[in-house]
Amino acid sequence: MTLSLVLACLWAVAANLLAMLPSRDNHWRRAYALIAVGVPILGYVTWQNGPWVGLMVLAAGMSVLRWPVIYLGRWLRRRL
Repeated sequence: MTLSLVLACLWAVAANLLAMLPSRDNHWRRAYALIAVGVPILGYVTWQNGPWVGLMVLAAGMSVLRWPVIYLGRWLRRRL
């Protein structure tokens, strides 16, 4: 297993642990931090393992952070 995949797995574990903790802002600050950390990891995974593995890691990250993705889709639909 490459270093980039290990980092992606650690990101997923951290995201699940952060989701278990209570939050007053519905986890939005944590989601922003996870996105800020996850985008470079996703780029590293794609660079080191190829685009198909990168797409699988992207899909896994989108399933963890589904509400930011849903709100982004709604915002894009309003803009179009």
